[in-house]
Amino acid sequence: MSSSSVVYLLLTLISLTLPSTCLPSESSSTATENTHVATNGLPFPWSKLRLPNYIIPVHYHLLIHPNLTTLRFNGSVKIEIDVKNNTNWVVLHSKNLEITAATVLDESEANLFDKALPVLDYPPHEQIAIFSPTILTSGEKYFLYLEFSASLNDGFFGFYKSSYKTTEGQTRVLASTHFEPTSARMAFPCFDEPNFKANYSVRIRRGPSHIALSNMPIEHTVELDNGLFEDRFEASVQMSTYLVAFIVCDFKSVSKRTVTGIDVSIYAVPHKWHQTHYALEAAVKLLEFYETYFNIYYPLPKLDLIAIPDFQSGAMENWGLTTYRETSLLYDPDVSSTSDKLWVTMVIGHELAHQWFGNLVTMEWWNDIWLNEGFARYMEFVSVEATYPQLKEDYLLDTCFAAIGRDSLNSSRAISCSVENPTQIKEMFDTVSYDKGACILHMLRHFLTDDVFQSGIVRYLRKFKYRNAKNEDLWDSLVNTCSEEDFTSGQYCYSDTQATKNYRFVGEHIDLKKMMCTWTLQKGIPLVTVKRQGTKLYIEQERFLKTVQPNIIQLTKSSSYVLVLDEDVDWVKFNTDMNGYYIIHYDAEGWNVLIELLKVNHSAVSFKDRANLIHNAFQLVTAGRLTLDQALDLITYLKSETHNVPLLQGLGYLESFYKMIEKRNIADITQNLKTYILQYFRDVIDKQTWSNEGTVSDRRLRSELLSLACDLGYTPCLEKAKHFYQTWVTSNGTISLPSDVTETIYMVGAQDENGWQYLLEKYGVSMSEAEKCKFLAALASSKDSSKLLRLLELGMEGSVIRTQDLSTLIYTVARNPAGHFLAWNFVKKNWNKLVEKFQLGSFSMRNIIIGTTAQFSSKEELANIKDFFDSVKDQSSQLRVTQVAVENVEKNILWLERNLETLRMWLQQRLN
Repeated sequence: MSSSSVVYLLLTLISLTLPSTCLPSESSSTATENTHVATNGLPFPWSKLRLPNYIIPVHYHLLIHPNLTTLRFNGSVKIEIDVKNNTNWVVLHSKNLEITAATVLDESEANLFDKALPVLDYPPHEQIAIFSPTILTSGEKYFLYLEFSASLNDGFFGFYKSSYKTTEGQTRVLASTHFEPTSARMAFPCFDEPNFKANYSVRIRRGPSHIALSNMPIEHTVELDNGLFEDRFEASVQMSTYLVAFIVCDFKSVSKRTVTGIDVSIYAVPHKWHQTHYALEAAVKLLEFYETYFNIYYPLPKLDLIAIPDFQSGAMENWGLTTYRETSLLYDPDVSSTSDKLWVTMVIGHELAHQWFGNLVTMEWWNDIWLNEGFARYMEFVSVEATYPQLKEDYLLDTCFAAIGRDSLNSSRAISCSVENPTQIKEMFDTVSYDKGACILHMLRHFLTDDVFQSGIVRYLRKFKYRNAKNEDLWDSLVNTCSEEDFTSGQYCYSDTQATKNYRFVGEHIDLKKMMCTWTLQKGIPLVTVKRQGTKLYIEQERFLKTVQPNIIQLTKSSSYVLVLDEDVDWVKFNTDMNGYYIIHYDAEGWNVLIELLKVNHSAVSFKDRANLIHNAFQLVTAGRLTLDQALDLITYLKSETHNVPLLQGLGYLESFYKMIEKRNIADITQNLKTYILQYFRDVIDKQTWSNEGTVSDRRLRSELLSLACDLGYTPCLEKAKHFYQTWVTSNGTISLPSDVTETIYMVGAQDENGWQYLLEKYGVSMSEAEKCKFLAALASSKDSSKLLRLLELGMEGSVIRTQDLSTLIYTVARNPAGHFLAWNFVKKNWNKLVEKFQLGSFSMRNIIIGTTAQFSSKEELANIKDFFDSVKDQSSQLRVTQVAVENVEKNILWLERNLETLRMWLQQRLN
C-alpha cells in the first residue's frame, strides 16, 4: 500500500467562473463630454485619449541633434502616412515639444502648401493636430513634415540627460532615451500607441568626441561643415514607437559575434569598461539560446547593451539597443556578489526574451502588457536554467509567492484589464503583469508539457511577427497542441514516478481559451480546500483574501468536487512542487498529519513542496483560516532541514514578524522572538563561513543568515563583522572582503560616527554601482535619525546620491525602525517633488508608497495614511497603489489582533 499521494489539479478544476468566452476590455477611446480647447483657444478636433485610426504611420524619417552643452535638442521628422478616410486633420502625440514648422508633402515629397500649417496643441491628452486646408484623400500617399525642439528632460523619460564623473573628477554629459510606455512623444511628434507599427530611418548629429547609437547599425557617417558629424542608420524593421532608441555618449565597448552572425556589444562609461565582460559572455549565450528555443532568428544585424548612469527602472528592451541601470549590466568580480551576478544574468535574459515577446510580437494595447512582461519574466528562469545551470536558484517560487502576496488583496486587479491614460498604463508594469503572468505561464507549461507549450508559443510568434496581438491570440495559438492521449475523454491521466502521482481532471472537452481567460480576465487567487475521508477527497474552491471575509466563487463546473484515490494513503499533499497558482488549505487533521510528516521524514516531499507548505500555512494564518501556533509548529522541523529554500522561507516569516513587532515596541515578544530565532537557528548560523565558497544557494543562505544574526545582535556575528571591518578600514579599503557578506560587514561598521562617515566617503568615490548599493544599504541602517535624514536629503538633492537611487533609499530607511516614521514624513513633505522626479504611476513612486507604509500596523497609522492620500486626492485617486498601501496596513492590523497573544504564548512555551 502506498504511503503518500501528491496531487496536482488540472487548471479547469480551479479555474474561477467567467462567461464562456474572453470578453474584450472596455474601449479605451471613450469620449468625454467636455469641450476640448487647444492652448491657443481654438477647439481641438479630437476628443478621445486614443488616436483616430484613419491615419496610419508607415515610415518615420527622423533627424535628431542634441546639444550636450546647452542641454537642448532639435530635430525634424518626415512621416509617411497612409490615409484611410478623407480628412483635413492629422492628430498625433507630442509632449513638451515646441513645434517650429509643420507641413504636408505629396507623394513626390513636394510641399502641398506655400505656408506652414497651423498646429493645435492639447496638453491634457498630449496631442497635437495639424490642419490641412485641402482634404487629404483616402488611398493617397502623403508625408507629414514637422520641425521641433525641446530641452533634454531632467527626469528618466523621453530624451533625457545623464552624466558621470571620470576618474579625474570631470563631469561628462550624455543624452539617452526611455520611451516605454508613452514617452516617445517627448522626443519627437509621433503616433505613440503600440499598434501603430512603422519603419524608422534615423539620423543623429553629434560632435567628434561622441558616438551615436540607435536601434540599427550605422549605414554611413557624413562630416558636416560646422565640425559636426551625422550618423545615418539603416532603416529599421517595423516596430512600435516605445521601442525606438537613440543615445549620444562617449562610452567604450566590447563586442563578440554569435554563431548566427549577430554582432553583440556591451557599452559603459570608459572607466567601467572592465566590468562589461561578463555581460558580453551572458548576452551571446542567451541570444543563441533564444534563437534555438523560439526557432526564429533574431531579425536585426546587431544587439547593443548599454549601461546608463541615470536610469529609473532595471532595464529597457529597445529593439537592438537595450538600455540598463549599471547594476543590471556591469559585473565587477572584485566586489560583486553571486547575487549580483545572478541579477545581471536574469535581467539580460529578460530583455533578450523581449526581442521576441514584445518587439517581434507586440501587445495591441497596454491592457495586455503581461504578454510582454509575464513572458519575459518567465523566460528569465527558463533561459538561465538552460544556459547557466550553476546559477540556478529556485527564484520562481519566490516570484509566485510575491504574486500571491499582491493577488490575495482585494485591491489586486486582473492580469488583463482596461487602462486609458499614461498614469494607469504605467501602473500596469507591476507584480501582477510580471510575476503572476510568469506563474500562470509556468502552470500552463507544466500542464501542456514543455514540448507542447514551446511549439504553441513558436506558432504564436510566427503568426503575429511584426504585428500586434491580444490575450486570446495566445490561447488560440496553443489550442489543439496537446497530444490526444493527454486528453482522454472523461478520464484521469497520471504518470507514476517515484510514488508521486499527477492527477489531471480532463473532462470531455478542454476549452483552453475559456479556461485561461478565467486566470487573466479576473483578479485574485483561488483557495482550494481539501477535506479527506478515507480515499475520498472533498474539494471546494473560493477566492483567497487576506483582509475581508471571502466570497465563495463557483467552480467552472460546480462549487465542489469529490476526488477518489485509487488506494488508501497516509497523507495527501496537493499542488506538486507548487506548479499550480493557488493556495491549498487542508482540514485540521490534514494539517496535523503534514506537520508530523515534516518532523519525522521531511524528505518525503520535495524541497519545493516543503517551501510551498510553509508559505501556504502562513498565508492562511494571515487570512484567519489557520491558527498561528499550527503554522509555527509546522516550521519546527526546520532544525533538520537540509535545503536552503524552505529554510529561508520559514526564517523569512519569523523575521517579518520580528520587524513588525519591533516597530510596535512590544518589548517582551520582540525579545523572546529574537531569543528564539538565535537559539533555534544557532547551529546553522554558526556553520556559515565568512567566505565566497559554495553554490549560489549556499551563498544566498550565508548572506541572509549572517545579516539577520548581526541585526539581531548575535555576539559572534558582530565580533566577526567588526574584525573584518576594522581590517578593511586599516587597509584604506584596498583589501577584498567576502562579497556575499560585505553588506553585513558594512552595516556593523556604520553603527558608530567614524564608521558611518568613512562609508559615506567611500560611497562618493566608488567606481562600482554594486559596491555603492552595499554602502548605501549600510548607511541607511544607522540608528541615528539625523544621519538618515541627511541621506534622504542627499538623495533628493541628487549629486552625491543619484536621484535614480532615491526610491530605494526611502524604502531602505523605512525598513529601519529608527527611520520608519522619518521616511513616511519625508514622503509627505516632498510628495510633489517626488512626483515631478519620477512621474505618477511609475515603479519608483509605487516603491516609495508601498515601502514607507508596508510596516504600519496601527489604526492611528492607518488614519494618517488615509488623511494624506485624501490631501493629494487629485493624484492619489488615479493610483491603484494607494489602495494596496491602505489594504496592507489593514492586513497588518488584523494580523496583530488575531495573532499577537498566540505568538506571545507560543514563544513562552518554547523558551520555557
